[in-house]
Amino acid sequence: MQRSHSFLRRVRTIAACILFTLITLLFLDFTGTLHHHLRWVAQIQFLPAVMALNVGVMVGIVVLTLICGRIYCSVICPLGVMQDLLARLNRKKNKFRYHGEIKWLRYLMWVLFVIAIIAGMGSFVALLAPYSAYGRIVQTILQPIYIGINNGLAAIASHYGSYAFYSREVWLRSLPTLLIAVCTFVGLLMTAFSRGRLYCNSICPVGTTLSFFSRFSFLQIQFDKDKCRQCGKCKKNCKAECIDVKHMTVDASRCVVCGNCLEQCAFDALHYESRLHRPKAHPKDTTPTDESRRAFLTGSAIALGTLATAEAQNRVDGGLAVIEQKQAPHRLTPLTPPGSLSAKNMQQRCTGCQLCVSECPNDVLRPSTDLFHLMQPTMSFERGYCRPECTRCASVCPAGAIQPITKEEKAGTQIGHAVWAPWNCLPATDGTSCGNCQRHCPTGAIQMVPLKANDPQSPLVPAVNTEKCIGCGSCEYHCPSRPYPAIYVEGNEVHHLI
Repeated sequence: MQRSHSFLRRVRTIAACILFTLITLLFLDFTGTLHHHLRWVAQIQFLPAVMALNVGVMVGIVVLTLICGRIYCSVICPLGVMQDLLARLNRKKNKFRYHGEIKWLRYLMWVLFVIAIIAGMGSFVALLAPYSAYGRIVQTILQPIYIGINNGLAAIASHYGSYAFYSREVWLRSLPTLLIAVCTFVGLLMTAFSRGRLYCNSICPVGTTLSFFSRFSFLQIQFDKDKCRQCGKCKKNCKAECIDVKHMTVDASRCVVCGNCLEQCAFDALHYESRLHRPKAHPKDTTPTDESRRAFLTGSAIALGTLATAEAQNRVDGGLAVIEQKQAPHRLTPLTPPGSLSAKNMQQRCTGCQLCVSECPNDVLRPSTDLFHLMQPTMSFERGYCRPECTRCASVCPAGAIQPITKEEKAGTQIGHAVWAPWNCLPATDGTSCGNCQRHCPTGAIQMVPLKANDPQSPLVPAVNTEKCIGCGSCEYHCPSRPYPAIYVEGNEVHHLI
């Protein structure tokens, strides 16, 4: 039986290791080559499936929990696996103790979370969602390090005439999101180091939701009271701190079926079996069996480091004139990506996981700093524009906040419209010719007309045909005016076809 428990634990560990590695690579990848193969790893997460109304995934997770217990939390949830890795940093043996359920905190956070989902309070949902919390940690802390290593390899490769790598600029998309990610990571590090799965069993709303089903699961870890010597080894190695040796009970609502207790028990007194099973009495055997050594996670490592963000150096034109950096204009209505349908749909469904931000190849998406839309993606065009042929953000969103959209549909979807700001326009202020916005408009929505209608010789300025404009931001990105563009995009509350 001991060998069987050890085998089951190794299977669980290997599965968790594989899924954790895949979802981490999905968030780290900036080339767009992995999301075609790995986006399913994000789609099987519980909360995104709820937001996307993915009934198949929701039913599958509930059925899995009713059969096996909260194995979702120890295998599929990346934040849960990360806590296991952080707990391993504490090399102290017998580091955990039994603690009772903190019911008032657990159910208060769950009620507040459900209210936030119903009320469309996306910022609060994003703060507590475990999958989204892990996504923010990877995208804001680990991805810059990953890109920095890639840029170093690109520099080395180019020195030898190879273009196997290409460099990508590292820049700070949102300071509030970075600070939230750092605080989340530090908080999880502290709790996992000393209390194991305290976050999962006291704060995480997904863990609480699954606990409603796991307490009735068919398979549970149970005591064989005839064999137990109450040595306490199981309790001291339980990351969920849910084993009460005194009463020989395991709280199935908090147990994540990690298997630590099964492998540590020297008397074969713990079994993972049907909760309907009642073991027969056995004669007590005082000779302990050989204790099998604990299997370590193999093939996975986590790089821990702090992200130092330095202010970008000013670029110079020919070493003479300093080019002022572009700044985002004030938009009365924020822009949401094509496929998001409306600002309301984005607010209600987005969990702020940052996967779309991580995958955007044109540096258009960044987390919002607005309190009511905090960490949800918004668009701005200082570093690029939303190319009509790119649909990567729509293909990776697991929550349904950005619906899948074809290139043809995107080319005909108006997410906003361009607005001319004459006080910033070079032809209007300096009398010089420009026309960048017209030359780069992919839909031909901008025409150059005389500034003075009755003077054909007056400087030409842009006139926007809002019926043809799709709000891609090409005009805003290519506008040479600094720091604010002379033409910018105002968002639409509801997207519509043109």
